[in-house]
Amino acid sequence: VLCIPSPFFQASSAKGISHPPLCPLGIKCGGVLSAPSGNFSSPNFPGLYPYETECTWLIVVAEGSSVLLSFSHFELEYHDACAYDYLQVYNGASRDRGNLLGTFCGHSPPPSFSSAWHVMAVVFRSDRHVAKHGFAAAYQKGIREGWQWQSICLSILFHHAHHHCLLADACGGQLTGLSGEITSPRYPESYPNDAECRWSIGGAGSGPLTLVFADFQMEGGQGCGFDYVALFDGPTVTAPRLGRYCGSTRPPRIISSTPHLLIIFKSDFNIGGRGFKAHFYSAGECQEVFTAIKGNFSSPRYPNFYPNNLKCQWSIHLPPGYRVKVFFLDLELEGRSSLTGGCDYDHLSAFDGGTENGALLGRWCGRESLAPVTSHSNQLLLVLHTDRNTAKRGFSIAYVG
Repeated sequence: VLCIPSPFFQASSAKGISHPPLCPLGIKCGGVLSAPSGNFSSPNFPGLYPYETECTWLIVVAEGSSVLLSFSHFELEYHDACAYDYLQVYNGASRDRGNLLGTFCGHSPPPSFSSAWHVMAVVFRSDRHVAKHGFAAAYQKGIREGWQWQSICLSILFHHAHHHCLLADACGGQLTGLSGEITSPRYPESYPNDAECRWSIGGAGSGPLTLVFADFQMEGGQGCGFDYVALFDGPTVTAPRLGRYCGSTRPPRIISSTPHLLIIFKSDFNIGGRGFKAHFYSAGECQEVFTAIKGNFSSPRYPNFYPNNLKCQWSIHLPPGYRVKVFFLDLELEGRSSLTGGCDYDHLSAFDGGTENGALLGRWCGRESLAPVTSHSNQLLLVLHTDRNTAKRGFSIAYVG
């Protein structure tokens, strides 16, 4: 990105007002960072960053490894919703809400991040008022001391200095997106021995979190004393324990009672398994209630593929006397069963009223262009079911009373 001077800055300078220039000539920001490690910072750092600037850094490391990102300095204009100047971190290259790990501003540095795969995107945006000193960040594939959570590599190197530590063994981290995916190291290949990973999920919303395991295969044993996944209803191990799982039976759907969830994965010195893959999402991503006269919403991660094993509900509740009219802007789900011809796999259903006991207004799957649907009452409920296999783009919906 090459910054271009703006007439706004020229006019301000003519009046004798001293401001950092808007995208001063020759200042570049953003780009693709493909070295195994590196540093980057806001334009002009440690000076004041320019106005009306947008920079995107795409970090790409070796396939099969994670991107580890940390911030040594952070100072942006503050707003309680980060609506002015902000920095966003994305888990992957796609800038959609499902991949967003967090949006940050003010003086508190973001936490350290570990991506779920080998690509991470960082976006910096400034408006035309108030400039600060910006940020400085470092990234690398592999292990970096001082991260909030130990990675497997650090544990292996500490206990077994002769052990070759694979880059793909990096795991754990603090995840603040509305939804995301986590896997055991090396998944779907067998996870390493003597591993410990901790994922702390939360911070993006105020509602509970749902965790769904799409795949699970670990060493079994009575009491899960060898290899296991432990879940806690909060950010630390002092929170109530939601379960401890091992073997080859997928754990049940887990719903926290707080906006935080801690996941711990441990393996012992022998016998492994394929490990696990799990999806998480917040209530704001998959369980919403709308009371405004009009609005819109979409399936989790739309327009990217939605997660498997979901049950999401969107309830529209308008004042008495209103009816709800729903418009399908886009719909692409798993297709109909070849045996029954019905929507037996992934499907979207609409019910008249606020519960699934209401009259069924429609049930859809596949890729269809649908006519609008109107409720008979002032309430309408939409329910999305997805199974453990095939995923598609999902849907985008608008409604009006």
